[in-house]
Amino acid sequence: MSDDPSRTDTLAPAPAAASGLADPRTLTLVVYLLYLAGYLTGITWLIAILINHLKYADLRGSWLEDHFRWQIRTFWYTVLWAVIGSLLTLVLIGFVILAMLTVWNIYRLVKGLLRLLDGRSPYAGGLLP
Repeated sequence: MSDDPSRTDTLAPAPAAASGLADPRTLTLVVYLLYLAGYLTGITWLIAILINHLKYADLRGSWLEDHFRWQIRTFWYTVLWAVIGSLLTLVLIGFVILAMLTVWNIYRLVKGLLRLLDGRSPYAGGLLP
């Protein structure tokens, strides 16, 4: 483990004591699982984004901040493109957009989850090995 606090691609401790979180890594894992469960229930996406926004500041400065940023961006870009795709279903291209969006969203959630389990930032580089 590096002593360089600017490194986000290694397993650095998250500020759990200051934030009151028992285990921030477990919370991040739960949020990924809530997003994935959203494909079955829908409502868990809302719970996940609420957790992301409420706990984001608590993870500032840790490697888990990258994961929360990744999750938040994935959610809001998905919402944006889902609205655009839904509107464009009237001219049929929307169905293609929605299909591509689903693949992109699942890819980002799985990539982030695998990087979390490896103790790395989701931004740690390129496609998964």
